Amino acid sequence: MVGRQYDCLLNPLGAVRSTFDKAVASGSDPASFHRSDWGVSDLFRDFLFQNDGVSQVPFLTHSTVKWVRPNSLVRFRGMIQDMLGNECYVGAYKNEGTWNTNKFTDVSQFPMGPSPDTWLWDRRLLLCVPVPGQNSWADSTSDGSINTHAITANQEKRQRDTCSVSSEVEMQDSNNEMPDSPRAKKMREGESFPTENMAEAADCSMSLVPDFDKNNFQCLVKIYDTPESDLKLNDVFEFIGVLTFDSDAKDDKKDKNELENCFGDEELVNLPSSKVPRLHCLVHRKLSLHDMVFSSPTLEVHVRADSIAVGKLSLNLTNFDKSSVSVFGNRIDAAVKNLLPYSHCIPLTVEYLNTASLAPVKDYQTNRLVPGVLQCAEGSHFTIDETRLQSGTLNSNGVENTRLLRDLMEFQKVEYDFKFYKMKMDADAQVLILSEGKSNILPADIVLRFNPSSAGPIGTVDEEKLNAWRWYLATVRSLPHSIGTEMQKVVEDDMVAARQADRGLGTEDFNRWLTMGRLMAASFGETCLLPEHWQTVKEMERLRKDRLK
Repeated sequence: MVGRQYDCLLNPLGAVRSTFDKAVASGSDPASFHRSDWGVSDLFRDFLFQNDGVSQVPFLTHSTVKWVRPNSLVRFRGMIQDMLGNECYVGAYKNEGTWNTNKFTDVSQFPMGPSPDTWLWDRRLLLCVPVPGQNSWADSTSDGSINTHAITANQEKRQRDTCSVSSEVEMQDSNNEMPDSPRAKKMREGESFPTENMAEAADCSMSLVPDFDKNNFQCLVKIYDTPESDLKLNDVFEFIGVLTFDSDAKDDKKDKNELENCFGDEELVNLPSSKVPRLHCLVHRKLSLHDMVFSSPTLEVHVRADSIAVGKLSLNLTNFDKSSVSVFGNRIDAAVKNLLPYSHCIPLTVEYLNTASLAPVKDYQTNRLVPGVLQCAEGSHFTIDETRLQSGTLNSNGVENTRLLRDLMEFQKVEYDFKFYKMKMDADAQVLILSEGKSNILPADIVLRFNPSSAGPIGTVDEEKLNAWRWYLATVRSLPHSIGTEMQKVVEDDMVAARQADRGLGTEDFNRWLTMGRLMAASFGETCLLPEHWQTVKEMERLRKDRLK
């Protein structure tokens, strides 16, 4: 069997060119390649998932960006924070009678003179960020590990000037060779440094790349051949593709890439290529909470019936004060962070409500969506500490923020402010409120008096047990649920009897009981509600009400 004639890891653009040339040679019309990839995705999926190539692909993070070779294959895990529309570029063109493509790159690989055989295509732009509130144990990129074969300086020109690395290394592409143009030099592919020079090259390159921290690291992902419905705001994805990042690039119009001329200057003015890496996506997959723990099937989320979020269940733990919340509240928060992938803690005060930006807001000066606290990934957990709330006056922003929190709890929606109009976006978040008495600001589905007997010493739990609990929580959340015909009759009879005994019970109470029944069944790994599960739910409700008296 003949091996590949290109290196998919270090020379992905060589693979793109090779498959393009073969498709053209077979008689395919390049004009038809706008909405297809002439076999590129299949090639990379085979390399990544059939031949375990994905384990060799380095993660792109705020720390590894200093080490990863531009124009090599990388993967980025993050949340879609903003959608910047489409970008036009010259997709296919003829140069001296030969068809070439600029797909999956920012810079033309061959001269583009005036030619009637030129096709303008478009691609989608997604601004992606590390998942807000992601806890360190759920971040598979946080160890900073990277495939050493993909290490090199990010700017080879500066590296040669500064570090005296003088050898010119030929790119590893047996089918095509790039011309020795200034732009092409920035795209040297398949390059490798001798082992003895690698540490020196890496040290030099680190001083040339801007310093990033996790909270300000952004990646501009360019998407091809994917329906808009497959990618939504706030979804968490793993994108695998070609990295382009130029720390030498000037942030002015004179140094704009040739392929960005069809795109409005205002769109990228705050996303210079010298500060925001570009990833030309070849393969992507949506990540679930399960993927943050182990590899497993896609997670099922809450369903919606009209405006009702079926399955949501917010919890208000009462009987806290400033003293007890500092002990037990901190322990609850630590437990949540250890068990759930994404968590946020909100210290609710009048000042916070009056000044915080909870809703994402569209900034038309930069044409960017400014994120808010409530723009979060699916499966996020919010712990709201209301014990800090004292008397005071809410301004208009405070009133609006209170409404946003209530909408998240009640409807599982977050309202985005686009200035000229507002749009409510679906969310999937758990909410826990810690308060002294029942919260009047944020009425939860379940109110439970917190009565700890004592505060024992904080024990340690080994990682194996933690992983087992994380897996358990992610798994039970994803289980399907049904109620058999006989159980439906039992549930209906019990609800009728409960209503006769207490005329104050309403639809919300019954919905809560059904949700608790589903969660109780799932906690035992069952997909059907059984009589013993239902009896346990009714007993829990009785005990809860007794505790509130």
